[in-house]
Amino acid sequence: MQIIKDRKIVEDNWLHLDDEAADLVLGDVTVTLERWQAEHESLVKHNGGLGIRLSGDDPLEEIIPDLDKFKLVVLNFPAFTDGRCYSFARLLRDRYDYKGEIRAQGDILHDQLFYMSQCGINSFEMASSHRLIDAMAAFDDFSESYQTTVLKPEPLYRRR
Repeated sequence: MQIIKDRKIVEDNWLHLDDEAADLVLGDVTVTLERWQAEHESLVKHNGGLGIRLSGDDPLEEIIPDLDKFKLVVLNFPAFTDGRCYSFARLLRDRYDYKGEIRAQGDILHDQLFYMSQCGINSFEMASSHRLIDAMAAFDDFSESYQTTVLKPEPLYRRR
């Protein structure tokens, strides 16, 4: 499967494990918050990259003490109208200084990619991956933003 990461189309090497998967597999895996809470001790010892998947319903604060253990935080956007994870991305970058990969997953529209990147999301797992080349153009839709962003922490009037 291909994704957009750091404004490039790349192969995805992460496997998303569901809660019913009995054993961990070798390599890079993501788990839900529920599985992380239930299997914390064994997951920390996993031989490979570890990521966590969050939805807008999950309490972000519960992963903060363990944030350094995750190479990837996947934020699920179940519908393009659900913007709760925009806040999660911004908090992870600004308040908690998370330097790892933050991925948007789900119902992501072309129009949202620029704004998601401004919040600190640097990879995108889109529902329809066959349109990735078209989606790349979204990052150049706007040359400036008035408000502060993760990428441009000063407002426009201070950048002039």
